[in-house]
Amino acid sequence: MNSQEQQQHTQVKYSEVSPFQISDGFRRNSRMEPVKTIRIFIAAVAANISAFAVGTCLGWTSPVAPKLKAADPVDSPLDRPITTEEDAWISSLVALGALVAPFVAGPLADRIGRKWVLLSSSLFFVLAYILMMVASEVWILYVGRLIQGFGVGFVMTVQPMYVGEIATDAVRGATGSLMQLFIVSGLLYVYAIGPYVSYFALQWCCLVVPIVFTVVFFFMPESPYYYAGKGHKSDALNSLQFLRGQSADVVQDEMTIIQGEVEEAMANKGTVIDLIRNAGNRKALIISAGLIMFQQLSGINVVLFNSQSIFESANTGLDPAVATIIIGCVQVGSSGLTPIIADRLGRKVILLISAFGMAVGLAALGAFFYVQQAIGDASNITWLPVPALVVFNIVYCIGLVHCHGRCWVKCSRRMLSPSPRRSLLPLAGYSASW
Repeated sequence: MNSQEQQQHTQVKYSEVSPFQISDGFRRNSRMEPVKTIRIFIAAVAANISAFAVGTCLGWTSPVAPKLKAADPVDSPLDRPITTEEDAWISSLVALGALVAPFVAGPLADRIGRKWVLLSSSLFFVLAYILMMVASEVWILYVGRLIQGFGVGFVMTVQPMYVGEIATDAVRGATGSLMQLFIVSGLLYVYAIGPYVSYFALQWCCLVVPIVFTVVFFFMPESPYYYAGKGHKSDALNSLQFLRGQSADVVQDEMTIIQGEVEEAMANKGTVIDLIRNAGNRKALIISAGLIMFQQLSGINVVLFNSQSIFESANTGLDPAVATIIIGCVQVGSSGLTPIIADRLGRKVILLISAFGMAVGLAALGAFFYVQQAIGDASNITWLPVPALVVFNIVYCIGLVHCHGRCWVKCSRRMLSPSPRRSLLPLAGYSASW
């Protein structure tokens, strides 16, 4: 073939490319449009303001209990000091409310949506803090703490579900780790403010948090999985477009995948017994239940609820409020480093290290109080309680709480998917966490 024939052949080849092929090429290029992960993180952070509110509830008793127990109740809504038994009830009733709430929050999340159930948690928090302000009797504080627990249970059940469903696989681990970071940040917020403001000022400071959450999260989209489960495909596409920052054509592929997952879940008519019969599900249930049991038996809630009172009883020479703030800072720092450390060492190794470290921390703290009570003079080891609880909180945040949080996200994604049946297993797991 001479040069003239080659030129003619080339012209024919180019002329055979249709406009439709060119258009299809542009369409393929548009599908390379990257996901704007910043939007996913904005929605995840907005949702996690509710986790910050959970932290304020968990840490509330630490600065408030000394005010309520003071012999001269100047900075207390009550006209008398509370007893030790009343103090215990005020501390623990939030856990009772959180224990019951998942059995309501789970079905509601499928009925009215993840977003609206999360927003409804603010009603519990706001009502609780208003009751705390007007309380003149101990029983009103009981009711307030119980209502706080309902809000905590709503958030801890639905928030992992929402965050897990809006995230891509690439960032799901990072967004899932935000919950613990925001919870301990809420704890630090109360630890840092509570000892230095009045009882009533603290309630206002805590009341602001759910209000901010409501305003910010109101503008976030609903989970595309919820919309897909309800058959609202256009709403699901709009939600995906907002979260991914991409055009409708680009998110269509992901929408197809979501629709397939939802249809598979809808077609699954199995019962709880059917789930347990599966060997993989049984192993997952045993491991998850073991983590939950281990967390509850670790004593972490006692430490979180009563940090300031523990340091007051220890009489370490360090201001109990300052010591509690140190613990809060340690929790925030540890939670921030957790994803990096856990990914490098692996979940099993980090859990073993966490268990050993927590045992060492509690043993040291127990030894201090034993010496203080049995011998009567612990002046030589007054330095021990602070580092003991520092170690305890570091290894707890790095190990147990991170793996436990990942279980919650996995459980929300796999077992609380849109389906006509509602498995009691994950809800029972959330409930048992308290």
